[in-house]
Amino acid sequence: MSRRILCQFKSDTGELLGAPIDLPIDIDKLGLEKLIQALISSEKQEDIEDDVPYSFFVEENEISVNLEQVLNQTDKNFEKITEIVYQPQAVFKVRSVTRCSSTIEGHTEAVISVSFSPDGKQLASGSGDTTVRFWDLTTETPLHQCTGHKNWVLCVAWSPDGRKLASADKNSNIIIWDPETGKQIGKTLCQHRQWVTYLCWKPLHLDEECRYLVSSSKDTTIKIWDTIMSTCIRSLSSHTQSVTCVKWGGKNLIYSSSQDRTIKVWRPDDGVMCRNLDGHGHWVNTLALNSDYILRTGAFDPKDTTLIQTNDEISRFELKERALKRYQKLFDVETEKLVSGSDDFTMFLWNPEVDKKNTCRMTGHQQLINDVRFSPDTRLIASASFDKSIKLWDGKTGKFLTTLRGHVQAVYQISFSSDSRLLVSGSADSTLKVWDLKTKKLYMDLPGHADEVYAVDWSPDGQMVASGGKDRVLKLWRY
Repeated sequence: MSRRILCQFKSDTGELLGAPIDLPIDIDKLGLEKLIQALISSEKQEDIEDDVPYSFFVEENEISVNLEQVLNQTDKNFEKITEIVYQPQAVFKVRSVTRCSSTIEGHTEAVISVSFSPDGKQLASGSGDTTVRFWDLTTETPLHQCTGHKNWVLCVAWSPDGRKLASADKNSNIIIWDPETGKQIGKTLCQHRQWVTYLCWKPLHLDEECRYLVSSSKDTTIKIWDTIMSTCIRSLSSHTQSVTCVKWGGKNLIYSSSQDRTIKVWRPDDGVMCRNLDGHGHWVNTLALNSDYILRTGAFDPKDTTLIQTNDEISRFELKERALKRYQKLFDVETEKLVSGSDDFTMFLWNPEVDKKNTCRMTGHQQLINDVRFSPDTRLIASASFDKSIKLWDGKTGKFLTTLRGHVQAVYQISFSSDSRLLVSGSADSTLKVWDLKTKKLYMDLPGHADEVYAVDWSPDGQMVASGGKDRVLKLWRY
């Protein structure tokens, strides 16, 4: 007869479900899933969807086979109650892309950035040929070519309502575009003195007009712009070297990383620097917030098909309310976490709302870190490095999980599928690779580019991946 253990189910937001329950220690994941569904439906007095898969954790260790296997990894006292944390996975499933459906020519120099709109229905790219291009995803052909920049377009950013796109160039200019017409909106924003490294819009639930944009620059400053008046309303300057990345968080704080080895936290309303996060021994290259996906997609939830098009006549207020609901659902209990990646080969996990000390130093990469991302469900962190590998870490604790090997040159950019089950990477070896995050193995190798792949993005609706690089073509990948 198998041994038994007293367990208490607890949601990932900390609520206890039912009373402690006596379970056989060899109960498997399927048994736990059936049990949790029965408990939830009896507690809520309603039928729940049977097909919702769940993940289970004991002390942050995921139960992948059965309960006993995880208990062996932890020093569990069998006389005490064991807490099992359950988390529903995404109801909808994103299918892996498996083939290149289009190779679209248009850019005459390298494609430096590609980005899908918040609802996944539109796509923009920025290139070394000084143009921004919008692409028609139905016919998979070029839609608008936007000229206005006089130097390489280094970054593009969609407003979270999908009605505007910002782009910035090596000459330090920022231009706002109308994706419908491909025409410039307002004046060129030109107060930076050196090139712009990153752009980020104020979250939709804080700014229903999508009026405010923040930019970081090699000139050591961060600037906040009013895109309706085409003016700079605040310049934040405490960094002493190039600012590499900037994020506008959902609690209305701005986070910036710099080659001066620090990360700074700012209050945008009065420009006060409220925290200085240090610890890195070299340039800080990249930042990610665990709210990035929710903030990027705003009001658009891939599970909710009632909000199809960005240009539907839906009131700004309603979009803001939807965005707020989505944000609150995730962050009413959870705090906004930040992860930073550096030239010192390390990463730090921060809880900047609470503390200026890092919560975890994440080591293991053998070269500088290019890109870090939180999975949409916030459970995982992925990092891409010049050491040709991608590493996966626990999104709550920063604990190292595994290394994904397969690329034979530097990995430049990574992007999660919206259900957090897959990851796509683009590399200097000219390939894209799709990784299965359940098995932690390579799922699909996608050769096709003729040279280095600088940019990849998985559309928020899960339908396709876009990639661009040195061979000047934009490729679309579907299942």
